[in-house]
Amino acid sequence: MSDFNRDVGGQVDYAELHAHSAYSFLDGCSQPAALVEQAARLGLTAIAITDHDGLYAAVQCASAAREVGLGAVYGAELTLGATEETPGADDPPGTHLLVLARGPAGYARLARAIAQGYLRTGRKGPPSYDLEDLAAVSGGEWLVLTGCRKGAVRQALEGAQPPRGSAGPAAQPAWNGAAPTWNSAAARAELDRLTALFGHDNVAVEITDGASPWDPARCDALADLAAAAGLPLVATGNVHYARPGEFPVAGAMAALRGRRALDLMDGFLPATPTAHLRSARQMLERHRAHPQAVATAAALARECTFDLRLIAPDLPPARVPPGHTEATYLRELTWQGAAERYGPPGPATAKAYGILEHELDIIERLNFPGYFLTVHQIVQFCRREGILCQGRGSAANSAVCYVLGITAVDAVKYGLLFERFLAPEREGYPDIDLDIESGRREEVIQHVYATYGRENCALVGAVISYRPRLALRDAARALGYDTGQQDAWSKQVERWGTLTGGKIRYTPWGRGDATPVTAPDDLQGIPEDVLGLAESFMKLPRHLGIHPGGMVVANRPVIDICPVQWGRMADRSVLQWDKDDAADAGLVKFDLLGLGMLGAVRRAFEEIERTEGERWQMYTIPSERPEVYDLLCAADTVGVFQVESRAQMATLPRLRPRRFYDLVVEVALIRPGPIQGGSVHPYIERARGRQPVTYDHPLLRPALERTLGVPLFQEQLMQMAIDAAGFTPSQADQLRRAMGSKRSPERMAALRDQLLDGMAAKGIPPDARERIYHQLRAFADFGFPESHS
Repeated sequence: MSDFNRDVGGQVDYAELHAHSAYSFLDGCSQPAALVEQAARLGLTAIAITDHDGLYAAVQCASAAREVGLGAVYGAELTLGATEETPGADDPPGTHLLVLARGPAGYARLARAIAQGYLRTGRKGPPSYDLEDLAAVSGGEWLVLTGCRKGAVRQALEGAQPPRGSAGPAAQPAWNGAAPTWNSAAARAELDRLTALFGHDNVAVEITDGASPWDPARCDALADLAAAAGLPLVATGNVHYARPGEFPVAGAMAALRGRRALDLMDGFLPATPTAHLRSARQMLERHRAHPQAVATAAALARECTFDLRLIAPDLPPARVPPGHTEATYLRELTWQGAAERYGPPGPATAKAYGILEHELDIIERLNFPGYFLTVHQIVQFCRREGILCQGRGSAANSAVCYVLGITAVDAVKYGLLFERFLAPEREGYPDIDLDIESGRREEVIQHVYATYGRENCALVGAVISYRPRLALRDAARALGYDTGQQDAWSKQVERWGTLTGGKIRYTPWGRGDATPVTAPDDLQGIPEDVLGLAESFMKLPRHLGIHPGGMVVANRPVIDICPVQWGRMADRSVLQWDKDDAADAGLVKFDLLGLGMLGAVRRAFEEIERTEGERWQMYTIPSERPEVYDLLCAADTVGVFQVESRAQMATLPRLRPRRFYDLVVEVALIRPGPIQGGSVHPYIERARGRQPVTYDHPLLRPALERTLGVPLFQEQLMQMAIDAAGFTPSQADQLRRAMGSKRSPERMAALRDQLLDGMAAKGIPPDARERIYHQLRAFADFGFPESHS
């Protein structure tokens, strides 16, 4: 008998090695963090989230496990022989193979295997794997478990049993009659096949007790197989939800997956919760006949646990001419651009060149020259191909971006703070968004693929979570309401966020209760069971989409870091992570965003050159034409980007802009923050001369003068801290980020003391200090970035 299969005594640890999160779409129904937190609460030593054909939850699992001190194991349940599902099919075909990564090398091999499974199909849909190919890719770095009821070993063991219907989490068929007869010879043949392919030391036999009458006998048969083959026996929960209370939602999801009403699933779903996390003690009670299988789970988990941060890649090296490094080439391009946009170095341009030197020093200290060169090279491609593009967002705070032609805003002229874009203490790459005329954006995306290779880059995924309409529709469908009723209820709801604020919860015994809720009005007439189930869905992801413009590029195959799969549009491969998970894993993202207005601007440039002989670029557009401002003051702005909304058209005649910076303020004013913060009316009154311009202290004048004493921009918050409290630009950016995020009392108290001490050193009286502090604290909630405006 294997050493793994000896009897155990005393304290036993347990780790769950087979758990599905909500990223096993329409199968698991707990978020990764919820599974991790419950595992820690139950005293588990580790947890493996093994979603179907993906590592969607890997980063979230790693982050949550790090916070609670739990071991994280990374794996997936691969579906061999999967095909496009036939509408109405109860149980999609395919055999499951449960794979756990043994360390970073095994993780990279698993990510690659999943990606190759998707990519070889050439279209959006389920992946296609070959067992022999998987074994070759594994390189002995995987631990393979025999899996659930759809694993090859269990299917062979139960080969004489009748076919199953649609199965939900831990589903069991409604067998009637004699006890099953196990086909141990066929199961041993499948087990021998796995060990021959993946290696004897890399296979374990999995047992799960889901409360079926035949589970103990099945576990005994599998234990005999493991002993005869000399393989470890490991107990798992085949988990699909963290807590027993989520069992009703899991059943509803099984109904959606099976395309039938929940009432018709009787006999195919367990009657009680079975697929939830359990403690070591609970697992020992359930597996009394095989206690060693519980201890083995913890032992195997220790072999597979590692820190996911080890997989972080870097950018590919930027292409530079011979004799240059990335830093020296960026400097050369910067000085060339500075000469074109500011003129040669001299007294008149000393300020601009000083700011450029300051920015380059920070960029080089952070080792970011390659990032700026990569963005510059994308912009240069657009110029060569006649595609209009422009950087936007906080990159407009950078004079280096301006002289490189990435942005069209002169950060020197407008006194924008570089540290709002890139502070010396920054962790991770900056974020430069490129707006590209939407009709030609695909050319740029395909250029990036061609430049860096299909395997080294991908579009960032977007996890599409349930919204009220879809949640109501799916809830009504699962509960058996007809299509017309589903449509009617979903169309009557116009809202985001929650449906009922969590006040109504779904319970299966409440099914059929047609009692309508009394509030709010848009939920009138919708049964409480539908609302409760829809509310439960609201916390869950529904499927994977594509980020509007995010694209990651790595210096090694990105498919070794995260699997990719095809998008619906041809030649688009999509990462299985969203932008936040990609950033947390260390992937570098570039935003290539489509903007229809840029196509109109390019056509206008072409027409001006044809009729007037003038060749314009984005940064050379005349910004003070009186005729343009006459149209703006008359609110004649239908079709004009940024100022065509009803709120903008109502404000323009009141503000009466006459210069470019007035438009910057106009765009910033009509935002939720300034509107809620009460900045709109005071600014307009001061702009029209009906209210005096005042400052709480003369030291605030440099920061607030351009907005007539009314704080509007985040950069002003930073400048106020610099001028009034002696902060450095980097400290001011830390203040902005701290005040704009979730505030801890301790952090805010430390900031308050630092601000007040700095203002006292500047000679500001106590009452003015308090007013300025409270103004800064309130303003942090709604300040809009000046660079964005």
